Amino acid sequence: MTQIKLAYPKIPDSKNCPFKQCIAFEKYDGTNLHWVWDSELGWYAFGTRRNRFDLDEMGITDFNAAHPGLEEAASIFLRDFANALATIFHNNPDYHCPEIVVFTEFFGASSFAGMHKKEDSKQLVLFDVQTDKGMIEPEKFVKDFKELNIAKVVYRGKLTGKFIDDVREGKYNVAEGVICKGGKSSEDLWRVKIKTNAYLKRLQEVFKDNWKNYWE
Repeated sequence: MTQIKLAYPKIPDSKNCPFKQCIAFEKYDGTNLHWVWDSELGWYAFGTRRNRFDLDEMGITDFNAAHPGLEEAASIFLRDFANALATIFHNNPDYHCPEIVVFTEFFGASSFAGMHKKEDSKQLVLFDVQTDKGMIEPEKFVKDFKELNIAKVVYRGKLTGKFIDDVREGKYNVAEGVICKGGKSSEDLWRVKIKTNAYLKRLQEVFKDNWKNYWE
């Protein structure tokens, strides 16, 4: 295991959000995992937001020991994503770079605040891809990876106060909330997270005075 800088940046809340065109993706209540691809080595590493392991038999064993509850993640990725993503990277010149990192959420039907139930069927959802130029902009992400299990698009349009209120009130049928992403390139990319009032209530019921640790 290697300790790393935060693999995926913290996403700000909607307090000072830009009211611009965006794509809103469903935010899933699970564990953020990253997977590292090298143009010569292929898929060689993976981990959480703060640590990284070799993507081989020994590394997977060490990861599973360090992260109880995430034991199914590597096999799901290798089965459902590894070959398909590698094919996209090889066939699309935009991804001809030395290293690419992809980001997925791992969760089951009963996952909550990063906790998972062993008996649940689990899945990975792809929600971001990073090349040597930075994160892929949202429109390109949807276009290039739409054939895979990517985060569901729940809204396209201008980010407005009404949309924020509608998300919070549960009008978009998402359990935790949404991530709004905008920008035309990695240089002007922005993200905002919005969670539902129902999720807030559940956090307060489960975590009492510590609920803010799991909020926006």
